[in-house]
Amino acid sequence: MKELYFPYPYVVSALDNYYGIKAKTITTKLKDSDKGSKRRKKDRKKKSKSEKTKRKTDNKKLSILIATFWDYPHTGGLSNYITSMRDGLRALGHKVDIISPNQFSQSKVEKLREVVVPELKNFFQNRYGTYTSKIIQSCRLLYIYEQMMKTIKLEKYDILHAQDLFTANILGRFNEHLNKPLLFTPHGMFTLSRVKFNRIEKGSEEEVYYKEIEKKAIDYATHLVILSDSFRDPLRSLGANPAKMTTINTGIDFKSMARVEKKGKVVISCIARLGPRKGHSDLFNALSRIKTVSHDIEVQIVGDGEMRETLEAQVQSLRLSNVRFLGKRDDIPAILSKTDIFVLPTINDNLPISIIEAMHSGSAILTTDCGGITEIIHHNDTGIIVQPGNVSQLANHLKHLITNEPLRRKLGSNASLYARKHLTREAMIGKIVETYQSLFVSGGEI
Repeated sequence: MKELYFPYPYVVSALDNYYGIKAKTITTKLKDSDKGSKRRKKDRKKKSKSEKTKRKTDNKKLSILIATFWDYPHTGGLSNYITSMRDGLRALGHKVDIISPNQFSQSKVEKLREVVVPELKNFFQNRYGTYTSKIIQSCRLLYIYEQMMKTIKLEKYDILHAQDLFTANILGRFNEHLNKPLLFTPHGMFTLSRVKFNRIEKGSEEEVYYKEIEKKAIDYATHLVILSDSFRDPLRSLGANPAKMTTINTGIDFKSMARVEKKGKVVISCIARLGPRKGHSDLFNALSRIKTVSHDIEVQIVGDGEMRETLEAQVQSLRLSNVRFLGKRDDIPAILSKTDIFVLPTINDNLPISIIEAMHSGSAILTTDCGGITEIIHHNDTGIIVQPGNVSQLANHLKHLITNEPLRRKLGSNASLYARKHLTREAMIGKIVETYQSLFVSGGEI
């Protein structure tokens, strides 16, 4: 390649510091782009002043680009969130496009990959004498997505809304010249979470790399829309300005079904990906401690993931004959309508949509003090909260709920009322549009 756009200059500077080498010239193109980054805020202020009066009188419907680094659509909370945003915004008359990597030609992607991977390996090898596969992969994906995004006419949009740190970096680079309101919604603290679960080694070059990408996403963003207040402190530690954060809880368009009144066994459901963060193992250990009431319950595990075989083996080992694995399902409202107790014993989370669905359904909820969960699940009011990883607490409260139908009804009713008031798609979209309009009118200042 004659012009090497990757890795980004700010990433190179961070890695230079990590490896303890003196700064070297990267390429003219990168240096020019880096200077453009420094000009960005000044240019935005100039533009905001010149367009402010014009925009105040412009009440037109907005043209919005929602961008994600992950394939869309796919199974999971992020995809559901994006769909809810799109449908809600379109219902109000706004024009909405969604862009994701899987929308581009795979043959072109393969050709770019063939070119960029050797270049990236050579760059890191020559500069640092080493490279890691994770960083090469990330740089490659960023490069290809940026090249593909060049074919999109970004200037036609009034609002750019990135749904992850990687897309915020890509859009941020384009936005150095576009000066559009660029919003960034983190759906998790990427680096912190991966270090916590040993997917990235603490103190490694990978931690330095991803943290720099995360910092730059925050720097590029005109404004941060966060899903819960639990994001505020971690984002501030990465340089975010508290005044440029707006908390908007996730709202959903949940097709509630009438609750099925039944006699017999208490139905317990856990709806979550079968991964290490969701705490299924803690749930099974808790169930093994309350076998005195196990004949009164039926446990449904909804979802799939890399831990399914391990968890099925644990269930067999603990002789939990009342636990059934249902796999992925597309009838969640129907499942929840028959659920007496919804349990999510997550050990690391933000604001799971499955909890919001359970609230709308009127199920009694038992979950953990993780992320923003306690902002909507208030202990002994809209649900029961236990400490993540505390199997004894989980077992005790689960047994209490199994044997206390009036408490289940009270918690479920309170949760449903709260969700219908605060956690609807309309409530979420109304706040998002208010944020968009404020940024559009002011040219980037709320």
